[in-house]
Amino acid sequence: MTPGRVAQAMGGVFAAIGTPAQPPKPRGKSPGWKADQPRKRRIRYPIVKKTTTKPRKEQSKSA
Repeated sequence: MTPGRVAQAMGGVFAAIGTPAQPPKPRGKSPGWKADQPRKRRIRYPIVKKTTTKPRKEQSKSA
């Protein structure tokens, strides 16, 4: 058989032998926030910017 024909037949082979993987779990609503729990906005901190550095002066070469 050609590789293409083998690939076509693999679906039937896997269906016959089954799979070792666990079946998917059922979906549901996650608990999330409780009804009586107060919510607060996150604390915003001021932006800290770096200052620009001044270019260094070149030293004169002396003998």
